[in-house]
Amino acid sequence: MRRPRPRSPRFPAHNLALAAALVVALATVAGCGGTATPAAPSSSAQAPQAVSSSATASPAAPGPGALTGEAASAAAGDIPDNQVFLTFRNTTAGYSMKYPEGWAQKGAGGDITFRDKNNIVHVTVTSGPVPTIASVKAQLAQLAATTTSFSAGQPATMTISGAPAVKVTYTTKSAPSAVTGQSVTLIVDRYYLSHGGKVAVVDLGTPQGVDNIDAYRMMIESLRWGA
Repeated sequence: MRRPRPRSPRFPAHNLALAAALVVALATVAGCGGTATPAAPSSSAQAPQAVSSSATASPAAPGPGALTGEAASAAAGDIPDNQVFLTFRNTTAGYSMKYPEGWAQKGAGGDITFRDKNNIVHVTVTSGPVPTIASVKAQLAQLAATTTSFSAGQPATMTISGAPAVKVTYTTKSAPSAVTGQSVTLIVDRYYLSHGGKVAVVDLGTPQGVDNIDAYRMMIESLRWGA
């Protein structure tokens, strides 16, 4: 005798419609209130731009200050043709150079000044790289920012006693005299020379109207390293 086959339970049609509506409602709620997954970064996003080398370049090493005359000092004339020159040997800074006999000497080590009224020669020696037109211009810009009356021409390369050098000419004005109200305009030839990791900056200053060209040329060409 066969047993009757069990019948699958049947749900009323209205119950199926209700269940379907419930599923749709739950899906809608999940879409609105669920936590969104962060989108992956776009491959077209730009990386931070590298800072240009000009913005990160180290500033120029500070050089010696600009020479200025003294309005109260007696007028200085040309260095005479029969002037006697002596040899100054700086064993500390490692150089030698001729200078006019009778001029006052001031300073020591890597910072020496020879002076006769407003005829001024200033020599500094420091450690540093070989000077270039660019590095000299940077130092000139620093001088212009700190010395109101400073005005410089364009630096140029040249040779001194067969060695490369950079030369620039600049001018400054002294403070006015308390008596006459006049200032002294100083014309300065500045030379940058280097040797073995050392840099010499030589300022040769002359009051406007004074001619020391020959004497100063002899002095700068007399500079020798290794005193």
